[in-house]
Amino acid sequence: MRENKKRLNRTKIARSTAVHVILLLLVFICLAPIALVVINSFKENAEITRNPLSFPAALQFENYTQAWKTGRFALGFINSIKLTGITIIIVLICSTLAGYVLAGKRIKGSGAILLYFLMAMTVPIQLFLFPLYYAYARLGLIGNIPATSVILAATSMPLAVFMMRTFFLNVPKELEEAARIDGAGTAQLIWYVMRPVVSPGLITVGVLVGLQTWNEYLISSTFLQGEKNFTATLGFLSMNGSYGSAMGVLMASAVILIGPVVAFFLIMQKYFVDGMVSGAVKG
Repeated sequence: MRENKKRLNRTKIARSTAVHVILLLLVFICLAPIALVVINSFKENAEITRNPLSFPAALQFENYTQAWKTGRFALGFINSIKLTGITIIIVLICSTLAGYVLAGKRIKGSGAILLYFLMAMTVPIQLFLFPLYYAYARLGLIGNIPATSVILAATSMPLAVFMMRTFFLNVPKELEEAARIDGAGTAQLIWYVMRPVVSPGLITVGVLVGLQTWNEYLISSTFLQGEKNFTATLGFLSMNGSYGSAMGVLMASAVILIGPVVAFFLIMQKYFVDGMVSGAVKG
């Protein structure tokens, strides 16, 4: 018996060690490129060319100053916040209402609607760029941030609806029935009863949509023409032509661009993970 217990303990220790080694390796693979970008953002161009893996001999903060001015990040961040914020609001409102309706099969053809959303997830947005651009040009909406947010929200809607439907499926029916008995209307039921329960799902969807919108390029570059409408991502990419050889400035621009995203995710990661776990219970 003792020998068996020792073998079991050794097996558990070996498995635990292997898991931790694999996790540490994955962390290194994920963080190493970011660390190299940060280190090289403080170097001169010649120093990066000579040895990109070395630490800087002297910190070149001028790279950040030049990157901020050239990439117009002050305006770019404002436009990115507008674009991302409006997109998140549209997606959360529409996906919450759709998820509530589809979770309870409150309308006829719920299965067909779900099938439609499933098919929409497989259709590439490139197929709709030309007709969308033609319609937006005729309506004078090229360069309009809220109008572009509608397109981005539409691309994120299928996945958001499926996720919110899953969270609504986890809500006990007795909770809704009790609220109905107390005289709550549909709007009151969703806002005061359902919303607090599915709040992890709202946070999860908001984080996913926010990260996707912040880093989006194809739709933004197509419909947000003109430098005054550039997002932070477009401002960064516009520097590739003029500063393709100034790698230190480009690295600094990359750090400026990804900094808010990393900080946002670190702040929201607890709620994001909780939402993903609670939403995976039923579906």
